[in-house]
Amino acid sequence: MDFELTDEQRLIRETARRFAEQEIAPVAGENDRAGRFPRELINRMAAMGFLGGPIPKEYGGSGLDYISHAILTEEVGRADSSLRTTLSVQVSLVALTILKWGTEEQKRRHLPDLCAGRMLGCFGLTEPNAGSDPASMETTAVKRGTAWVLDGTKTWISNGTVADLALVFARTGPGNGHDGIAAFLVDQGTPGLATRPITDKLGLRASDTGELIFNNCSVPETALLGAVGQGFKVAMSALDNGRYSVAAGCVGIIQGCLNACTEYAKTRRQFGRPIGSFQLVQDMIARMAVDLDAARLLVFRAGYLKNQGLPNTIETSIAKYFASEAAGRAATDAVQVFGAYGYSEETPVARYYRDAKVATIYEGTSQIQKLLIGSHVLGIRAFS
Repeated sequence: MDFELTDEQRLIRETARRFAEQEIAPVAGENDRAGRFPRELINRMAAMGFLGGPIPKEYGGSGLDYISHAILTEEVGRADSSLRTTLSVQVSLVALTILKWGTEEQKRRHLPDLCAGRMLGCFGLTEPNAGSDPASMETTAVKRGTAWVLDGTKTWISNGTVADLALVFARTGPGNGHDGIAAFLVDQGTPGLATRPITDKLGLRASDTGELIFNNCSVPETALLGAVGQGFKVAMSALDNGRYSVAAGCVGIIQGCLNACTEYAKTRRQFGRPIGSFQLVQDMIARMAVDLDAARLLVFRAGYLKNQGLPNTIETSIAKYFASEAAGRAATDAVQVFGAYGYSEETPVARYYRDAKVATIYEGTSQIQKLLIGSHVLGIRAFS
């Protein structure tokens, strides 16, 4: 693996960083406090090609390699994790999944609009009684003639109330387990589909979160993504990409914490000297720096494998687990370095602290990642 970025990758980093610093960061705190979903920023990101990600240009995408996609996601995540969440769902969970599993007609119909921001997507897997265990999902899809009728509820869905297109998973037959699960593409406005916002979240307040409620919701046979019985595989392949972008976004949080703490520790004085001269402050900043390098390299390793078309589920899981936990450590230490100011919304580190926690929960908790990694190392499944 070459540790040097290509000229194109450096240009993408510079472009994304400039946009994030000039357009996203100045309004991130205000949007967070207001719980405001910044659709106009998403439109500008789409115009810059950010929503195109690794989608091939023939489908309206930007044709980026996966390391470039991680770099872009990191820069957005450093400025605002709420906006990074929207980006991750749009590109990694929805668009890349349609690219892998969709028919040519489905790709031509949806991908150009997703890449251009004319359409927003959401990923409907989690349910009130099925979080880390998707095999226990209760949403059903019953075949009636040439249509599928969906009934059930999906919850904690990012982009849930603003999405134009929902990628939804449902059980097509009785019993538990992975067999019989299918994936469907459901247009917003389809009769029988309602949404409900989820508010008052700890973090990601400028990211839309909601429930999808299906009540006798009929979709055509062409809404089926992949084949009946492939739904679990579709979901797991989507999560491989989603976890990758979450990990990259967490690298952004760590970088943001390190930048803020470095500047503050050089200028804030106590006992007649900069606090950066105190050993225990240097200890916290040193740990951020080490975690930053390690997390970024783990993300790049997973991206390298993705670029080669090689299996990367475990490497992506390792990157997501380490980067999300490291982001939590960095944010906790950043608040400590800032002291009382870190406990207020005057500084971005309070928002980093609130936003970092969810990365250890969504798209596979840290505990699930450890079970995946442990099962791989031991060759013994921790769960069926």
